Order: sequence, then C-alpha cells, then structure tokens
Amino acid sequence: MIKSIICGAGHYVPENVVTNGDLAKLMTTNDDWITERTGIKERHHRKNRNDPKETTAYLGYQASLRALKSAGKTPEDIDYIVFATLSPDYYFPGCGVLLQDMLGCDTIGALDVRNQCSGFVYAMSVANAFIKSGLYKNILVVGAEVHSFGLDFSDQGRGVSVIFGDGAGAVVLTASEDASAGDILSVNMHSEGKHAEELCTMFPGSKFGWSDRMRLEPDAVTDREIYPIMNGNFVFKHAVTRFPETIAEALDTAGKTIQELDMFIPHQANLRIAQFVQQKLGLPEDKIFNNIQKYGNTTAASIPIALSEAIQQGKIQRGNLVLLSAFGSGFTWGSVLFNY
Repeated sequence: MIKSIICGAGHYVPENVVTNGDLAKLMTTNDDWITERTGIKERHHRKNRNDPKETTAYLGYQASLRALKSAGKTPEDIDYIVFATLSPDYYFPGCGVLLQDMLGCDTIGALDVRNQCSGFVYAMSVANAFIKSGLYKNILVVGAEVHSFGLDFSDQGRGVSVIFGDGAGAVVLTASEDASAGDILSVNMHSEGKHAEELCTMFPGSKFGWSDRMRLEPDAVTDREIYPIMNGNFVFKHAVTRFPETIAEALDTAGKTIQELDMFIPHQANLRIAQFVQQKLGLPEDKIFNNIQKYGNTTAASIPIALSEAIQQGKIQRGNLVLLSAFGSGFTWGSVLFNY
C-alpha cells in the first residue's frame, strides 16, 4: 500500500522586518491596536515593494531549496510541483512553471492552486491523491506569497494592510511502502462561494473589467476594487464555526480523537481565531503552534512556514499525529491529518 510521507520541510521569508511601529509611521495605528485585534507584532516584507527579483516564485524557490535539503533530495528527484498562491508573479502563467525553471527540473508538470488561505491544504490534498494513485513519487508542495506590493498603506486600508506579510514554505511529499513510515490519514476540503465578496480583491477580473476600464476610465477604478477588502467580523464568525467542523471531520475519518493529537497547526489568520478554536477543542498550549506574532498572515504560506518551524524547533517528532487546518477567502476551508 502506497503512503504519502512528508520527508522534508523548509521555509523562507525576506530579511526586511516591518514592526507595528513602522506601520504607525504610514497610517493612523499603533502597536496596541494591532496586537489586540490580531496578535501580530511584526511581519516580513520584501525591502522594495516593486522588486522584480524577490517575487513570489523566488520566495517559493528559496523555501523549496531548504525543503529539498531537509529531505535529502535534489531537484532531479522531483517529478511534480503543486504551487499555492494568491499573489503570482504574473496574472498568468502561474508560479509553478517559474519554480520548475528556477530549480532546473526537467519538463515535469506544475500545477497552480488558487485557494488563498486554504491553498496549502488544498495543494497537499491534490499531491496526496497523486502519490497514492501511483502517478508520482516525489512532489514538491509550495505555499508562497508577496502581499506587500498590493496593500493599501493608508488609513483607508489599515484594517487589512496591518495583517499580511510575505513568505514561503514548502514540503517534499514522497511515496513510501514502509509499514513503519508516517502517512496522510485523512483530508477534507469545503467551499461556500456565496460569501466570495466578504474577503476578496475584485480587480482585475472579468466581472469588474480590466484593460478597457484602465484605458478609458482610469479614475473610475476605485481603491475598493484594487486592494483587498475584508468584512472582519463576518469572516471571524464563520472561521470559528468552520474550524471545529473540519477538525472533527478529519479526526472522525481517521478514527482518531482530539486527545491523540500531538500538534495542531492552524492557518495563521488571526491569533484570536486560533485561541478561540484552541479553547473550544480543549487543547493545551504545547499542542498548538502559532507564529503569526512574527510573520503576520502569509496566506497560502502560513501553514508550511509554521510546519517547517515546528519541525526545526523539535515540537514535531517522527511518529507524531499532526493536524493542519485552514479557513479563508472563497470561503474555503479544510484539513490534512497525518502521522509525521
């Protein structure tokens, strides 16, 4: 029986650290206001917001190199790439093919996943299915984002712009028939598209136009369309409902209980959400990993960054039962439960 095991993980963030105090110089805000509402103290942004080199694909490349080293593998060992992001280098093509070129892989397949905060969970689900089908043996799964180029650093946009950071995380998912090896035990994915405009970026898109509006009516394109918008309270209420549902589904499908869980890594959207879910599940502090305090919300990158850090810090050991869960724009949500 073919299993999917995580044989390596890595992450990368730009060197440039942006504190809450730094943001207070750009808009009317302060450290207390941001910390109380989000739990975030700092985040990483590429130094130059218009840098053509430190792109989403580049961040994914750096995280991938670290994941490959952790796994003891080379780019030549990889036979497929799944790349999750909402901030690609180009409108099209996606980042997967750019990563394939940067790594110097042969003409392997590269799939892009556009599920925002749930992107990495969805990407892992796809990669797991490919491996268990026997189609591929080593899949590089990446979540990467450069948010800083597309945020509104003004009073109008502060409710969103203080939240997001840049970064990337990656894992190498490998096929194994070793009875003693770990395995992905269950996955689930869900969506509710009627809430799409509660958390979204509207422009460019076929619904709101693109070239004709920019050419004929450039002043008619509003900040509300260009920059991310979020109904914070609405998103919070749905997140704290859907997180417990997807967690329960993942555990029930695998025949596991919350007491058997060794580590829970939620999408790093808001520390208040993570703490609410933790309390509802009755998880002790040592069984949940949060790092939003220093990275902010890195969307598709948040779970793989946290997973990589938790492994590096020895908080996840081989044989541990680990749960990854996410909720975000779409709305989409889901979980991956595995024995590491």
